[in-house]
Amino acid sequence: MPRWDLKARLAAGDTTIGSWLNFSDPLLAEMMARAGFDWLVVDMEHGTASHGDLVRIIQVLDLAGVPALVRVGANDPYLIKRAMDAGACGVIVPMIISAAEAIAARDALYYPPKGRRGVGLTRAHDFGMDFDAYRVQAQQNSLLIVQIEHVKAVERLSEILDVDDVDGFIVGPYDMSGSIGKPGELDDPKVVALLDKVTDIMTRQPKPGGVHIVHSDRQALKMRLEQGYRFIAYGTEMVFLAEKLQDEMGFIRSLKELR
Repeated sequence: MPRWDLKARLAAGDTTIGSWLNFSDPLLAEMMARAGFDWLVVDMEHGTASHGDLVRIIQVLDLAGVPALVRVGANDPYLIKRAMDAGACGVIVPMIISAAEAIAARDALYYPPKGRRGVGLTRAHDFGMDFDAYRVQAQQNSLLIVQIEHVKAVERLSEILDVDDVDGFIVGPYDMSGSIGKPGELDDPKVVALLDKVTDIMTRQPKPGGVHIVHSDRQALKMRLEQGYRFIAYGTEMVFLAEKLQDEMGFIRSLKELR
């Protein structure tokens, strides 16, 4: 059974810091889980994992006691259902730009009568042995985080967050910058202004706001915490590894230059 406490923690006002899994290797997922993050997201939009990989990664995270979220590839009932059937405790749904799209994601997440999730016995239901207990947990504690990554979504953020059972949001900074024609230019004044607008809206409503700080940046992490973000993704296993390799190779090259 998934770990179900994350929704309650966020509703109670806790601040949580998780991270992102881009690769399909359960061993890397285990390393990230043992590091102590509050939650981990398996990226099924841009990551390399297949559905079979997803199941194995969630098994590892369950054993480590770390809540497993899935960033699905699209706001698609099939993808949301498959993620939950694999044992995720919730989903992050990309590119939500309206309340209607948030409602569609909510309906895909929950079983009837609350939603329209299809019913089939899988790993999440203890391989068919415990559907009733799972159904109660899932109806009460499934987590829905909408990803805000377009200028239109920022304009409609308040109405998106007014949707029942949307538990919070997380900013996708790269797509958001791309939506105004400045992909990856996170320090551009127009991108900064857009993120500032998100922060302002966040502080005027009770649901937790999140942001993905993709590269290791301790000052950015401190700043977002001070601004009141409570659902922060910090780095990815891919970026942590790439940054460390780049740093060590820089040191190795500097030694070679001394010879």
